[in-house]
Amino acid sequence: MSDPDTQVDSVRMVPFYQVEMTDQVWAPRTRLLVERTLPHAFRNTEGALESLRMCANFLEHGGEGPAPPPHRFRDSDLYKVMEGAALMLQAAPNPDIETLMDSIIDVIARAQRDDGYLYVAHITGSINEEEMGPRAYSYVVHSHELYNMGHLYEAAVAYAQATGKTKLLDVAQKNALHVNKVFFEGDPNYNDGKPVNQAPGHQEIELGLVKLYLYTGESLYLDMAKRFLDIRGVTYRPEGHGIMSPEYAQQHAPVAEQTEAVGHAVRACYLYAAMAEVDSLAGTDDYGRALDSIWHDIVDRKMHLSGGLGAVPHIEGFGPAFVLPNKDTYLETCAAVGNVLFNMRMFLKHRDAKYVDVAEVALYNNCLAGIGLDGTSFFYPNPLEAEAGHAPRSGWFGTACCPSNLARLIPQIAGYMYASDANRIYCVLYGCNRGKAKVAGEEVLLTQRTNYPYEGTIELKVDPPKAMEFELALRIPAWAGDQFVPGELYHYTEASPAWTLEVNGEAHPVTLDRGFAVVRRTWQPGDVVKLLLPMPVHASVALNEVEADRDRVALTRGPLMYSAEGIDNGGSVQRFYFEGSPNVSEAKVAPLEDGPLAKMPGITLPARELRTDGWQDASLKLVPYFAWANRDRGSMITWIGTQQDLAEPDMASPENLKFANATASHTYERDTPLAVRMRHTPKSSADDTIPRWTSWPSKGETHWVEIDLGEKKSITSVGVYFYDDADGVHLPASWYIAVPQGSRWQPVKLYNTDSYSTLPDTYNTVHPANKITAERVRIFMTPKDRETSVGVLSVDIEID
Repeated sequence: MSDPDTQVDSVRMVPFYQVEMTDQVWAPRTRLLVERTLPHAFRNTEGALESLRMCANFLEHGGEGPAPPPHRFRDSDLYKVMEGAALMLQAAPNPDIETLMDSIIDVIARAQRDDGYLYVAHITGSINEEEMGPRAYSYVVHSHELYNMGHLYEAAVAYAQATGKTKLLDVAQKNALHVNKVFFEGDPNYNDGKPVNQAPGHQEIELGLVKLYLYTGESLYLDMAKRFLDIRGVTYRPEGHGIMSPEYAQQHAPVAEQTEAVGHAVRACYLYAAMAEVDSLAGTDDYGRALDSIWHDIVDRKMHLSGGLGAVPHIEGFGPAFVLPNKDTYLETCAAVGNVLFNMRMFLKHRDAKYVDVAEVALYNNCLAGIGLDGTSFFYPNPLEAEAGHAPRSGWFGTACCPSNLARLIPQIAGYMYASDANRIYCVLYGCNRGKAKVAGEEVLLTQRTNYPYEGTIELKVDPPKAMEFELALRIPAWAGDQFVPGELYHYTEASPAWTLEVNGEAHPVTLDRGFAVVRRTWQPGDVVKLLLPMPVHASVALNEVEADRDRVALTRGPLMYSAEGIDNGGSVQRFYFEGSPNVSEAKVAPLEDGPLAKMPGITLPARELRTDGWQDASLKLVPYFAWANRDRGSMITWIGTQQDLAEPDMASPENLKFANATASHTYERDTPLAVRMRHTPKSSADDTIPRWTSWPSKGETHWVEIDLGEKKSITSVGVYFYDDADGVHLPASWYIAVPQGSRWQPVKLYNTDSYSTLPDTYNTVHPANKITAERVRIFMTPKDRETSVGVLSVDIEID
């Protein structure tokens, strides 16, 4: 293996702590990370820290004392947050955060066995055998023992780099030597002394080992990373389905022989990132053919326009080629982080801008969408379409990998701005910043002025310490050409204007090299390069094989994907469509004026609005997709139809509502009592394409929906169309209607041939025995048993 300090001809990223961001996106996010996200994340990982404390006390008291609740991987969330904090300390020292980190590290060191093993569940005996196995390393396929350590290694290196303190690094190295002995040599205390020799079910330790190698120079760690890669799919292959299928954790074949992206998307991306990085550092191409095939499988067949990966919810992973739904998709935030990690390492391996293009789209769209503008609310999945009342951003999750992953990703963005080798400086990403890059043995100061990603003019001031000859390579993004993102899946409907490049105000010859415009010259201190990347609004279309996007377009500008939200468009955005391809030349771009999205560029362009009585011309307003769901839980759409039959009238608009109001005793957060007012016709009791009201998750309790008619009216019949999802919400056991009588609700006596039926797929209609005049009507419903709730799709009330 090669020593990292001797690889003079390799391209390396300029470390994030040598680049100061002053832009409109990442600089504010970084400040928010320090002020809100990290404190919030540390509070929410206190449970993991308490488990480590209990583990430490257990060891210090001879294996006695209370044990924490069993959990496989929440320690990893704490380690990821610690890595994010360490990265921030390196960029901007903070005594309070450093003191907190030191106290946490003390606990972690105490919780480690003398032999280096560190896994709370097996140390304390607080285990769930089905998830962790009966003994240490007996269920590596799902225990997360090595996954947790990979994140600890990364945190340890970051903290040592930031502070020079090595206590956590000592813990990490002690564990790495332990893992090497147990897995590759044999330890009499584990696995009956035989080497475990099995790759972990969740990849991550490979990346952590590479970090240890790069920081310490110890070749053992790089050797270990490669060994874990090379035994995957060789020494162990699970046989089963779902999470035990061989494809789920990419164990179906040796990694060098794999050709498609399969299984759990996060695990896959961590694997591919490690393969690319090990190849680069080892100076080999052992995985090159596999990585090239897998990368093309992703960008040509399995990636959403947002850079999101993993469309299949139940495995959080890759589905069949071209199956890329928008509403019922997954696109885990961590998978987008993995997509960034994979592609940035592919860039370092191949020096090709196309990999950065993919990483940039994933970064600005899927990753950024995963964290709210408040810094303390998050999305786990990231759909590209949603109805009103969709799941809100959450403050944390039981499985909190996504918030903690973002906490460590955001500080590293500055480290993606520049790269260099012996003779060339690469401008990899764009954003207002000041940085230093080493080339030809000298440090060159770089000052970038731009409003990117909102504007495409980039000014780069180059300040070498003296006149120097070297190459400056500026990335020309895919979005500045004929498609938003590389691959065969998507392309623009119209060509992009040409980009231009000047040096000191004059045109300068450039050489195009794998997506970079390369300027070679003798640089003088103060030279200024100006790159103009025009940013018109573009409409993208997908291959016809992508059924979910057929006859639809998505709007983009620069590296940003756009979405329409109900809050800006007076209701459901599913009612809009374009008559054919939109005329993007008529799009108007202007900064949003107020609210949390203020100063972000919005787009307005002509569209059509479908109503129940026909269509009318309208203006459609769009905002950057990453900023959606920061103001309300209204509807959202990214892929907009180009024909009328793909639009749906807004049944919640005033002209499509009946009754004056509707309320309920309890409503599930993703449902609405407004559903009973809408003039829609359910297809069946299981219809999940229209809004509904349900009492979920209140089980076994009688609930009611109250309808306000606005004034007293004579009621001749009431019909209720019940909802039944064959899961937690079923047809009721019984129901009845009632009207106010003084302070009570008086049940209505029915006509002598009527009864309260509970039939599926139809309106259950009843008629009062006598004339009733009332302003309000309540429908009381009782579930069939203690484990179910009730629901309603529609209500009809006939008035005399």
